[in-house]
Amino acid sequence: MNLPKIVEELVATQNSFDSVAYANCFSENAVVFDDGKTHDGKKEIEHWIAEANEQYKATVKPVGFEEKGKESLLKLETSGNFPGSPVILNYYLEIADGLIQSMKVTG
Repeated sequence: MNLPKIVEELVATQNSFDSVAYANCFSENAVVFDDGKTHDGKKEIEHWIAEANEQYKATVKPVGFEEKGKESLLKLETSGNFPGSPVILNYYLEIADGLIQSMKVTG
């Protein structure tokens, strides 16, 4: 599967539980929508992923990727400390200038 460099970095940083490096995959003003909550900017994204890593210890494996105009759909098999693991989650990404501008996570 041919993934953009920033998506490869996102996957690698998630699997190493490096919340700082994960947040660095995003622009300063990026927005993440996950589990009914919105996280604005790199600092909030870093805090969100650090808490999620602590709680769920989730690792991911890409199982699909499609680009549709300026939006991309990344499908990740996600395994961790949560009911129903593993699950396939959809990550709707907007990427510009080599960084993620927005990301929406759905089941």
